[in-house]
Amino acid sequence: MVKHVVKEIKIRAVLFDLGETLLDFGRFSTTRIFRAGARASHAYLRSLGQRVGPFEWYCWKNLLILRLRVLVSSITGNDFDAFALLQRVGRRRGITLTDEQWREFAWRWYEPLGRLGRVQPDTPSALAVLRDAGLKLGIVSNTFVNRESLERHMEQFGILEYFPVRVYSYEHPRRKPYPGIFQRAAELVGEPFERIAFVGDRIDKDILPALRLGMTAILKTAYTNAGKSPPRGVHRITHLADLPVLIDELNAAAACCG
Repeated sequence: MVKHVVKEIKIRAVLFDLGETLLDFGRFSTTRIFRAGARASHAYLRSLGQRVGPFEWYCWKNLLILRLRVLVSSITGNDFDAFALLQRVGRRRGITLTDEQWREFAWRWYEPLGRLGRVQPDTPSALAVLRDAGLKLGIVSNTFVNRESLERHMEQFGILEYFPVRVYSYEHPRRKPYPGIFQRAAELVGEPFERIAFVGDRIDKDILPALRLGMTAILKTAYTNAGKSPPRGVHRITHLADLPVLIDELNAAAACCG
């Protein structure tokens, strides 16, 4: 008589990319968004009585500093904390703010980009279904935007509460696709790679490293992968609302009798 063995549930945790996966920003002009952020932060500093000089000087000075740091990051693969950089520059120019004011200053820089961001209508409910099913959820994002601004934005959409694990590249030695940042997220969710699904929009930064590490790779449709063919074995979704059903199907297949 053959004894049937029920396998363990395959997926116990789901990690998500942030931009164009959880938050959809779409295509935009980085220069236009930067200038809008510079204008908002400049106005905020002036409202506090800070001596910041003319707007164009303030804007271009900060733009050159950030672009230089982005160039260095593109070479080294190491992201940076843009807020900490702008804060250091501001303090050297004599700007003095309380911790709360500095956080608001960072938000004023981010807010124009934040206004572009959207979540798909059923995303919060899909995340609730995953969490209530016992899955551990987390974020692994390449970003130089400080976590306080990102999390304030996610909180506005009601999705922050679903992610007790949040890993941002500027807080780690290397960005995705570097394996170390995925390893850190796996340690925080407390599951091995083979029990983790990774959902992202970038084939190079999200999907390929997820596959190499043994995770279940799920590609979310976005402009960043339009016209590109993912490797074999990759699952595709158009909306995050499709994710609970997909996870159920994968786990059911893993639990079938041998």
